[in-house]
Amino acid sequence: MLTKKQILKMDLPEEVKDIIKNCRKISVADDIQTLVDLSCKDADNGLQEVKYNIPGKGEVVEARVAKVKNGVAANYLEPYMRRRDPDCMVIADDQPTDKTTYEERFGEDFEGVRKETFDWLKDQELCVYFFKAGPSPFGQDGIAIAPANAGFFALGLALLQGILPQEKIDENFNPEAFVFVAPPFRHTHFDGKQVVVHNRLPGQYELFSYNLYPGPSAKKGIYSMLINRGEQEGWVTLHCSTVEVITPYDNKITISHEGASGGGKSEMLEDMHRERSGRLLLGKNTVNKDKYYLILPQGCGLNPVTDDMALCHPQLQKDDGKLSLMDAENAWFIRVDQIDEYGTDPHLESITCHTPEPLLFLNIDAAPNSTALLWEHIEDAPGEPCPNPRVVIPRHIFSDVIDESVTVDIRSFGVRTPPCTKENPSYGIIGLFHVLPPALAWLWRLVAPRGYGNPSILESGWMSSEGVGSYWPFATGKRVEQANLLLRQIIDTPKVKYILCPNQHIGAWEVGFMPEWIAREYLARRGGAWFTEGQLVEARCSVLGYALKEIMIEGQMLEKEFLRVDYQPKVGQEAYDKGSEILHEFFTTQLKKYTGPDLDPKGKEIIECFLSGGSVENYCSLLNSDPIIIEQ
Repeated sequence: MLTKKQILKMDLPEEVKDIIKNCRKISVADDIQTLVDLSCKDADNGLQEVKYNIPGKGEVVEARVAKVKNGVAANYLEPYMRRRDPDCMVIADDQPTDKTTYEERFGEDFEGVRKETFDWLKDQELCVYFFKAGPSPFGQDGIAIAPANAGFFALGLALLQGILPQEKIDENFNPEAFVFVAPPFRHTHFDGKQVVVHNRLPGQYELFSYNLYPGPSAKKGIYSMLINRGEQEGWVTLHCSTVEVITPYDNKITISHEGASGGGKSEMLEDMHRERSGRLLLGKNTVNKDKYYLILPQGCGLNPVTDDMALCHPQLQKDDGKLSLMDAENAWFIRVDQIDEYGTDPHLESITCHTPEPLLFLNIDAAPNSTALLWEHIEDAPGEPCPNPRVVIPRHIFSDVIDESVTVDIRSFGVRTPPCTKENPSYGIIGLFHVLPPALAWLWRLVAPRGYGNPSILESGWMSSEGVGSYWPFATGKRVEQANLLLRQIIDTPKVKYILCPNQHIGAWEVGFMPEWIAREYLARRGGAWFTEGQLVEARCSVLGYALKEIMIEGQMLEKEFLRVDYQPKVGQEAYDKGSEILHEFFTTQLKKYTGPDLDPKGKEIIECFLSGGSVENYCSLLNSDPIIIEQ
């Protein structure tokens, strides 16, 4: 294990050396078990309180941490701290940005608080460790500095990004990414709010986490570093899951599934959830309570590739007209709100109960020395389970996981949709899945709706946007730059096909994540063949591209009302058209944000096509593409 003296010999910024040299005590971690032990080092009866003395408030407990048989379980006392605050990011530097700057939000330059943060860290017992932000050989060397009593937070970052052992720290190690953790500052400086400050400096990127929920910092903060680097070099880290799907007949396709938080990325990697009878419950009607079942005796094999962050570096591309990508993470931050009882997802439950190495559980109610169970969600209030229970699982634990880069055949985009009925029209008018021309697929990535009942973030209002590629909340630069990068990526990969997939509701039917599972099974069984003209029809709402005329899967014909919501008796054309108006108003509001002089000329054409009421055929012509034809 590295000593303080060895660390001080490294090529580090003077402020970092000053912290390490003058802190009260330092624990240097170079493996996960050290951080597991540190997480509960001061536990009383197996439970450690992560607490700080706050001037004017006294002792404030941020979290309670328990050592459990399958890892570490941490729970925050405030329900507010159990989900990401979408307004937590602020930018401290003077580089180009469309995000709120520190000075705009707080009325002062960040430098004073930056110095206070370093002074506070010097007065603590610290945990220090080294990591790489992004996969080798594309990642940036990094160092994390956190209070030792917040070992569980350090554990989360180390699981997600990896931890470098001493033998990997040599003369070539050149830290450019720095993470500083100072939890009391949210009380002393930021009125109790989650705040993550991004400071982009020449040759280095500083990230200041002023809270202990790892979502906006240990996970999405590192994502910000990758997006920033890609913006400088001309590539993208997509916000998507990716899975290689193998049918019972040995057909194989690779699907990436993008979308806002809660849009079904992790679920795309899951086996379909079955009833006790083995049937699939496609939907439950919210009006008359009817249920619609499918029988699918054998599902496809799934080889997971990415869960949330996919690196699309130029060196990975094969110039074959398709998109190549690889995982940008070392572990997956999996939301398990859908697992509310034993047996819901036997595969994931088995992995987490009988894990070969320690995991980190968040918002899971587990007593010290017990086994943390995914369906035991902490309650935000009596009878109200937290909607954002999480588990961090190293990706290598999953069977059949693919470590190298893969080539994507189909890019799917997920949208959380509310129920839509004649009495309560809404934008829940998306069928089981829709086929999109590439130009329209780009527009969906620009608007990226968070959608209905988002469990991952604190949100007010009915419909809002995560913006470009759905990763805009984590980007620090200019919106138009990311829009241009996404458009160029789509133009450069003309053989990739695009679909749009809802979750939660199809019109009046409550469907959960079943649409993306059925779409995955159906598209894989087609063996790579795309749709012919007779199989598609222009959707009544033009931004939905093409709807399916019919689907037969394993000899079962799906009811047309699941494919075209305007056919549902409980919806009808009038309510559908009102939902279409909602979508068009939303698109209009969001797309106007991109209509500046720096937008790619082809992008301007596509947005103007939408604003002038363009048809699906118009979108096809803009990128010289026809989604109903595929090269075999």
